[in-house]
This record gives sequence, structure tokens and C-alpha cells, in this order.
Amino acid sequence: MTELEDNRRQVLYWRLLSRLFDNDEQATLESASMAVVEDIGLPPALLDPNVAVDSIVQRHPELAAEFDGLMVPETEDSRDKAAEVRRAALVSKVLLNVFAAAPGTVTAGQLSNWQADAAWLERALGCRPGELRGGRPGGKAISPTGLGGTGGAGTPDLSTLLPAIGPELGAIEADLVKRMRLREVLADPALAAKLSPSMSLIEQLLRDKDNLSGVALANAKSLIRRFVDEVAEVLRTQVEKASTGKVDRSVPPKRVFRNLDLDRTIWKNLTNWSPEEERLYVDRLFYKQTAKKTTPQRLIAVVDQSGSMVDSMVNCAVLASIFAGLPKVDVHLIAYDTQALDLTPWVHDPFETLLRTNLGGGNDGMVAMALTQPKIAEPANTVVIWISDFYETRVEQLFESMAAIHRSGAKFIPVGSVTSGGRGSVNPWFRERFKDLGTPVISGHITKLVHELKTFLTS
Repeated sequence: MTELEDNRRQVLYWRLLSRLFDNDEQATLESASMAVVEDIGLPPALLDPNVAVDSIVQRHPELAAEFDGLMVPETEDSRDKAAEVRRAALVSKVLLNVFAAAPGTVTAGQLSNWQADAAWLERALGCRPGELRGGRPGGKAISPTGLGGTGGAGTPDLSTLLPAIGPELGAIEADLVKRMRLREVLADPALAAKLSPSMSLIEQLLRDKDNLSGVALANAKSLIRRFVDEVAEVLRTQVEKASTGKVDRSVPPKRVFRNLDLDRTIWKNLTNWSPEEERLYVDRLFYKQTAKKTTPQRLIAVVDQSGSMVDSMVNCAVLASIFAGLPKVDVHLIAYDTQALDLTPWVHDPFETLLRTNLGGGNDGMVAMALTQPKIAEPANTVVIWISDFYETRVEQLFESMAAIHRSGAKFIPVGSVTSGGRGSVNPWFRERFKDLGTPVISGHITKLVHELKTFLTS
């Protein structure tokens, strides 16, 4: 019986490999796989690449729980060989739907179905839908047994693949978006409604916004705003957790009932206790200090808006708007390629900020530096975040200007990117010199930048 289950599982995985590397069906593998699936009581639709996982779950709701955490590690003794065969069939379905995307022109429906299938893959890996594509791998490790291994000694630890899967999913999604006739889709409200906002889609919309008008432009703006709101919801939570200041002992407490420190009041008045009357006479009230120490700070964000930094531009526009909403934080935003644009007047609205960007072009940080330096009025209360890959035209001149900002007493934070996943290459020349200067480049994960800003604003 054990040998039979091993053979069944191998049939399913041989079919998976065959379909991943060759779109043509292998008749023998297809018929054998169909026999296995039907014999173990799973729906034949699992083998149909045109059927989305959502459709299968709608028809067979009991399978939803099996797809969730499907590839999360389990102990070797937690399931039998028959369960491994069932698992292999479900894993094959998710992987094929996500990684064997059809060639040719992509419709809005196909993109929407792929995004839904990718969400099921993320759930199978123990992540929230969108988490890996957003580059925030917070799920559990990938199970070696989830791919048909034994999970015993010598099995490679596949948990290190989790951070790598996100970028691959993002690349597939970007390719699907590029193969869409996006302008035609946007011009049709019914098709546009099927689109799910993603970084790849927003990049295409921002690049093509000047060529859109009427209904297409309105639908594009709606998608951009939806995506901005989704990003803002995540970042706002991170900033709010990080932005609480220390209690300011120099500010007298407000003498209102809600600030009354009852324990301290009783303790300080114990000498007024009357044993005969069994009463405590209070001649002095004590109140809690609640004022937070929030020194006015100026935050200047400079963002490279060249083609390789689109996700940084989106994230930084959102992040700047959130910090601009905090009390006593003066936020300025500058975007540049070969020209610089001061976006400070729109910093409270990331949607309007993004509509004014022009993605693409080269890198000349000195044009941004010309706008940045006059904004540094009080260096001790200023932080300059410079977000770029630092592949510049005037290399030494720009670095010397950055070093001068650091020496002035302002806090200078170079960031390789502000992607959700922290990806992005950085010019090695700049990386070494920033390290020598004592201002090492942040790797790019947005949570690290939030932490750095929190430290500065609350210290």
C-alpha cells in the first residue's frame, strides 16, 4: 500500500514538472493523474489549468481549509502516505495556476484570476494574501514535505526560499500587466472593475497617465487611489506604533479629573487619616503627567523617481503624507531624475503627489540637492532621507554635498529603496563611502526606515 501511494504521488509531481516546463500535455501523465485524483475523492477540475482555485473552493468549500497552510511545515508523523498524495494534488494545482501563466494577450479577468490564485499560494505558505507579492514575508517556513519530500534528515531547508518567492510572483504579475491592453481595459468600466491594484499595475498607470483621458483616466485614478489607501493603512499602523513620544516632565500636569493620580494622592495624604472617624482628609491632590515631549522636527525626503525606483516613489509618497499628519513634524518631499520637483505643497495627499511625478529618466542628484540645502534651517532638528540606487552622473560632487549635510549636525539617512520587500541594488562606490562616513545605507525595507524616523522624532 505504501508503494502504491508513493507511485501516485510521483505521478502527480511528474505531471507538475512536465506542465511547468512544457505547455503541451503528456497524455499518459494526464490520464494517470486523472485516475489518481478521482480515486482519492478530489474533483477532476484540479487538473484543469483554466479553472481558478476560487472556483474549486466555491464548488467544494471543504477544500478551503486544506489549501490554507498547505505548504507549512508539519512533523514527519503528522500525516500518512495517503494524505501526502492528496496534498500533492492540491499543491500541484496552486503551483501550476500561478507559475504556468498562459502566453499572449492578457485580459482583465485573467489578471484578476491569477492574482486570486497567487493569494491562495500565499495562504498555502502561511502568509496573508498579498504578503509575499508585497515583499513582507511574515508567514511560516515552506515545508520540505509540502513538495513531496520526507521531511527527514538531509532534506534541504526550503524556508530560505520564502523571501525569494515574493519577487518572482511580482515579476510574473508585472509581465501579465505588460501583456494587457491596459488602455482598452480602463476604457471599459466593467473590465476595469475586475482589476486588483498591485505595484506592477500602478507603475504602468503612472507611466501611461498622460495618454489617458475620460473614463480611462477616471478608472486609472480610482485604481491608484485604492492602492495608495491600502499601502497607507499598513504604513499608518507602523508609524503610529513607532511615534509615541516620551512623557515631558517639564510640563505641569493638567488638573482635570481624568488625570487624577488616585494612588499617589492617597499615599501622600495618609498622615491625615482619622482612626476615630475612619476618614481620610485630603488637603492636596496629585495628577498624572501626560504631556508628550515632541520637539518640532523637519523631515526632508528626497526620492529618485527614475524608472528603477517606482515602488520607492509610491511608498515614500504615502509615508511622507503619514508623517506630515503627525503633530509638530514639518515634512518636505522632493523628487528628481535629471530635473527636480518640490512636491511639498501636495505632501498631505500621496494620490496628488503621484499624479505629479514623471517616472523614468536618468539620475542627477545635484539638482535635488539645490532644493534640499536651503530647507535645512536648523540642522539639529532636521533629518534628510535620500532614497536612490545612487547610480549618479556627478558622483563625487553629490557625495561631498551629502557629507556636508551630515557634518552640519543634521541626520542624513541614505536608503537603497523603500520597497516593501527591501530589494534594490545600490552603487557600491556610494555604499562604501556612506559606511566610512558613519551613515550606512539602509537595506531598503520600509519598516527599517520607519524605525529610523521614529528614533529621530522621539529621541
